[in-house]
Amino acid sequence: MNSYASQYPAAVAFDPAYTQFFESFYATSDTPEAHEDYVKYFTQDATLIMASKKVVGPEGAWSIAFSIEPCDDLAPFRRSETLISVSRADSKLVEILSLRKAMWEKVSSRAHAPLKIFPFGPNANEVMLYGTVKYGLKAGGESSKDWAARAHLVKEDDGNVKMSFYQVYLVRHSASACMAISGL
Repeated sequence: MNSYASQYPAAVAFDPAYTQFFESFYATSDTPEAHEDYVKYFTQDATLIMASKKVVGPEGAWSIAFSIEPCDDLAPFRRSETLISVSRADSKLVEILSLRKAMWEKVSSRAHAPLKIFPFGPNANEVMLYGTVKYGLKAGGESSKDWAARAHLVKEDDGNVKMSFYQVYLVRHSASACMAISGL
């Protein structure tokens, strides 16, 4: 069992609901079959940027669903796109769901370690994060990466916390490193 507890600056107050949110979010992120649950961590108008992949739903009724195929030393990644019809309210969440599923196509396991979370100020809803992630690959073997992220949290009227913005930055450990399986 992975522990998703992070370190926080001692002198900066941080909402306990936000702390719990991140622990739950990364546990869900590491659960292969939790695609629909993963999407629930984002607001309807959320922006998700995963390395070089930006998921921002269009204002119209169309959305692009894409999949990322595995990478190897010969081909960093391949992407295929499909145009699908969705409602405006759901278009961004459909794109997040599509990205989430693509991130698990070639990965059998994922283990995030969100080591440190830095709130922008006392009780801030914007944070920077630092951690590591280890992947088990369906083709065999393992891979790991250091990552950083920026997140903007929103507490809804019912007290439920979601992200309206989440951007992940990945560290490449070599020229042949694959970013397509990032999935943070």
